[in-house]
Amino acid sequence: MINIKIICVGDFKEKYLKEMNDEYLKRLSKYCKLETIVLKDERLPENLNETNINIIKDKEALSISNKLQTMNNPYIIALDEHGKEYTSLELAKKMESLPTMGYSTICYIIGGSLGLHESIRKKSHEMVSFSKLTFPHQLIRVFLEEQLFRCFKINNNESYHH
Repeated sequence: MINIKIICVGDFKEKYLKEMNDEYLKRLSKYCKLETIVLKDERLPENLNETNINIIKDKEALSISNKLQTMNNPYIIALDEHGKEYTSLELAKKMESLPTMGYSTICYIIGGSLGLHESIRKKSHEMVSFSKLTFPHQLIRVFLEEQLFRCFKINNNESYHH
């Protein structure tokens, strides 16, 4: 069974997102060992400027890097607006190929509301975008879980929405 880790900055604030998350975690438990690592998101000051943005991104990058160091050679996928866009079938194929490439752990990273620090982008094997549209990072976590579930259904030749 493959290990999937999701490192995300910030936790759910809305009950409905937490409920959706719980449902997908239950569904995914049949296919993988999934661990979600929630990191503290930094409070955004009222006078947000370039200096504050850099300080916040630096802190978040350090927290993410510290968690990555505890993992044994994961395949790192950063969710980033500038990343590659996959179809569900392409992502399923990618997920299926990673264990054959020697990766037993796949780590997805979701940054905070200001996005990912460049150092995290550089540590990643690849960057993936779910859309050119902007979404709250908590909602992207649910999108990711849904797509992971869809990937496993596709790779196991099980029916899912087409």
